[in-house]
Amino acid sequence: MKALALVILYLGVTLSPLALAWLGARPARSLWDELASGAGLLAYAIILVEFVLSGRFRSISARIGMDVTMRFHQLLGRTALVLALVHPFLYRTAFNPQRPWDATRQLTLTSDFTALTTGILAWVLLPAFVLLSIGRDKIPYKYETWRLMHGVGALLIAGLVLHHTLNAGRYSADPFLASVWIALFFIAALSLVHVYIVAPIRQKRRPWKVTAVRPIALKTWELALEPDGHQGMAYEAGQFVWLNVGNSAFSLHENPFSISSAPASGSGLQTVIKELGDFTRTLNKIESGTRAYVDGPHGNLVVSGRVEPGIALIAGGIGVAPLLSILRQLRHEHDKRPTMLVYGNRVEEQIIYREEIETLAREHGTKVVHVLSESPEGWSGRTGLVDADLIRGVFDFPEMDQWLCVLCGPPAMMADAEDTLIELGVPAHQILSERFTYD
Repeated sequence: MKALALVILYLGVTLSPLALAWLGARPARSLWDELASGAGLLAYAIILVEFVLSGRFRSISARIGMDVTMRFHQLLGRTALVLALVHPFLYRTAFNPQRPWDATRQLTLTSDFTALTTGILAWVLLPAFVLLSIGRDKIPYKYETWRLMHGVGALLIAGLVLHHTLNAGRYSADPFLASVWIALFFIAALSLVHVYIVAPIRQKRRPWKVTAVRPIALKTWELALEPDGHQGMAYEAGQFVWLNVGNSAFSLHENPFSISSAPASGSGLQTVIKELGDFTRTLNKIESGTRAYVDGPHGNLVVSGRVEPGIALIAGGIGVAPLLSILRQLRHEHDKRPTMLVYGNRVEEQIIYREEIETLAREHGTKVVHVLSESPEGWSGRTGLVDADLIRGVFDFPEMDQWLCVLCGPPAMMADAEDTLIELGVPAHQILSERFTYD
């Protein structure tokens, strides 16, 4: 219900300028002219609401999931691009200077150069902006540089469109609608202020310190943190945080990592980090006592409050971290429900917390299925990939359609697992998953 309420709120905000425009009294125009104005109004409303979707507001992401929020952000951004691109080509009314008897441009389109220039510039910049966002992994910039460019670029485009809308828009000449656009623009700008200024100030007041960094598998490390001068952070098993280690609280050098510790383990946090990027390759150089900042918790990959009779956990590689947090918490709570962990890796040396997983199998009764794509001689587990065939074989029991399934791992594995579980009769609302890549 909360997710539905957020969707209704989103539709209400994005459609409100369109509704206000068409409720106003204006002389009739051709259908094409009305479609052109509508496309422009809707595109700009979507662009402004996009700022809030990408603002890491836990009141949004905790209800529908960070991955769903960001995927929605991407899809709506592309929708806005299409609407913006077709907007000028739909007009059929001729461009003429503003007439004294047509102060609100009800019968003609303005040919005022300054009003058109900002719109044209935004129209040119928006496709480049979206393409750079889609292909960010292929451009030769660090994530921190791209993130700053993304935020500043989005605000620049929004400002250009605001000028164009207020000075060239037929409907936005109405004072009330103009005030709505200005208010939405300032809300969008404030969401950036929240991300880049307010959130870092809060983090600075609640610092953390590194207590241990140790290798736990092939090119995989455990980083342990303790709160420094405060009581820590309330979180649920399965959530993740944005972690900034050894930098200013206002630094853009932060990365998302799943929490592997259980809430019941105390005020500290443990994260599992694989060597992939610039920061992760320097983990062995981080010393105990290093200052760190944490933004979170985020995500809704949580099982608390769920009443399904069994829990299936399907992980690939580093994706096992949040699922271990869930298993650790279930063990602490003495949860008697049957649990199964299907855990895929490339080689045996990549298995994380292998001894603890074996302990969970003995003491908590978790059924563990290890899967290696490159298995050594004498390997007793499964061989291959965590794909449709393996999932059908492992979950071949009648009550499977009643279980809760929690997935985390490579996108291809998760897509395959989701499709297969649905084929096996598991309802979509009993499948929890969270992605960090979307294209």
